[in-house]
Amino acid sequence: MVKNIFALLLGGALLTWQPVFGQVALTANHGHSHNDYKQAMPLKTAYNAGMGSIEADIFHRGGQLFVAHEASEIEPSRTLKQLYLSPLAEIYKANNNKAYPRPGEKLQLVIDLKQDYREVLPVLISELNAFGDTFNASRNPNAIRIVISGNMPPPAAFHTFAELLFFDGRPSLDYTPAQLQRVAMISDDLKSYTVWNGKGNPTGEDEAKLRAVISKAHEQQKPFRFWATQDSPNTWIVLERLGADWINTDQPAGLQQFYANAAKQTYTRPAPYPVYTPAGDAGRSAKAPKNVILLIGDGMGLAQIHAAAMANHGALNILQIPNIGFAQTSAADAGNTDSAAGATALATGAKTNNRFIGVDPARKPNTNLVDTLAGWGLKSGIISTGDITDATPAGFYAHQPERSMSQAIAADLVNSNAHILIGSNQKSFQTGLNSNLPAALRKKEFDLVDAINKMSPYPGTRQLVLLPDSATRPVLKGRKDMLRQALLKTIALLNKNEKGFFIMAEGAQIDHGGHANDLPFLITELHDFDLAVEAALRFADLDQETLVIVTADHETGGLSLLDTNPSKGMIRGAFSTNDHTNIMVPVFAYGAGSSAFTGTYPNYQIFHKILKALLLK
Repeated sequence: MVKNIFALLLGGALLTWQPVFGQVALTANHGHSHNDYKQAMPLKTAYNAGMGSIEADIFHRGGQLFVAHEASEIEPSRTLKQLYLSPLAEIYKANNNKAYPRPGEKLQLVIDLKQDYREVLPVLISELNAFGDTFNASRNPNAIRIVISGNMPPPAAFHTFAELLFFDGRPSLDYTPAQLQRVAMISDDLKSYTVWNGKGNPTGEDEAKLRAVISKAHEQQKPFRFWATQDSPNTWIVLERLGADWINTDQPAGLQQFYANAAKQTYTRPAPYPVYTPAGDAGRSAKAPKNVILLIGDGMGLAQIHAAAMANHGALNILQIPNIGFAQTSAADAGNTDSAAGATALATGAKTNNRFIGVDPARKPNTNLVDTLAGWGLKSGIISTGDITDATPAGFYAHQPERSMSQAIAADLVNSNAHILIGSNQKSFQTGLNSNLPAALRKKEFDLVDAINKMSPYPGTRQLVLLPDSATRPVLKGRKDMLRQALLKTIALLNKNEKGFFIMAEGAQIDHGGHANDLPFLITELHDFDLAVEAALRFADLDQETLVIVTADHETGGLSLLDTNPSKGMIRGAFSTNDHTNIMVPVFAYGAGSSAFTGTYPNYQIFHKILKALLLK
């Protein structure tokens, strides 16, 4: 990779841009706005996007220089001075004699000559000189560099032209050291080396050719650019990986966004965590499961799962589960569900409107799994890595027409048969209208604590663990394996119940990462969730009477994967939205009764399949 800097060459030589080579991540300032004059707003679009190189083709007519791709396109108002030189000079002055106000960002104007250089260059030099040192990078380290391309003079004639001009080199030409000082970069036509069309990767043989020509330029201490490239994120990624220093684009704003979002859309996990291989025969000896563990990765779609697997060097505990189905996630009133309607469908066996918690579209309460199973003697636990009053956990104990009614949702716990709840949001249970709620819950035999390690060891004790908000902060901000520990503790307590148990454990913040279009956030949350899946699978193998189900309420972010390297744990993605999508979500099932969860079905069927697996329906 190249980082352009200015260096003073000794012995009376030119003061010029010199590249420093190393593993420097590219930015928008490495973008080359190809045929920039064809933009709806020439110069302005590329400059606002932070491009470090902007290209204009010019013709000479009647003592003036016109910007156009073909002579037939020349328009009187589109002169080089009007479109580029004068506006750039104003920008330069406004930035205290710099192209960009941001440290380290430079700018070059690449002028592609469409006529014989002997006719055009004298006029160009005269126009440039009128702006003083603004365009004289040979004397001024902050100047906007002028690079001549197209119908250039031969290298032997470089010295005959003003030192403010630099040239676009070619890999096929040999340059003396003095000539090389006038070369700003080395460029060539991509099609001279490969038929690769920007999709996928070049062949191994073509890739070797591409790397070789780039390496040759780097050996000359010059940055390299391919022209005639496809213009897509995949192309940009491949060119960067090959070592190209300038990225050719007709989409300056798109390239700027691509690099601006790179930190949030790239993730690397250097060392993988080990995954558990289930025995594969859990529950074969049982006619029906006694226990059910439902793990919900909020916002977790297939792309998120695959991304997490690639980041963990190709493996996940989730992907060790043999039985797989797909759940359709639409709400009763919309194609895209929110977590409230999605959780309600899973918890009650019926679709409802978005934002509704545990009620049908007419706002009539529906009986949820927790209360249904209590009638058969099963005790239930509800766990979340977020607020326990948030939509997904609330769907399993509350009945409200609006998901934001957190205090009313908290108060609904008084009438729930839930045995253990673990999550945050102490405020909703202790203040305002709910100042007397702790006393009411104690009358319902709830033990209220604020940490998992403070939970009662007695299985018969109902427990509400209201964690401080810091305990459910994102993994990237320091949350430990709270979900796995909460699940293990809840299993240990509820497993004492002779009739069996039901546990819903939610990885709440996978969804937050999707909404934020933040891949590191999303993947670290999904890896944390996957460790809870591992704990559930181990218990199912040991217990032989437990059904484990792993699914999501919906997909969030419209994630697509642009690049993966599982050997390094590297992934790179892009998001199509900051909201939920209508994409089906996977349903993984393991243990007794798991075969019933294959196929494709509406999300509310998971409720009915659980009851049927337990032989309660």
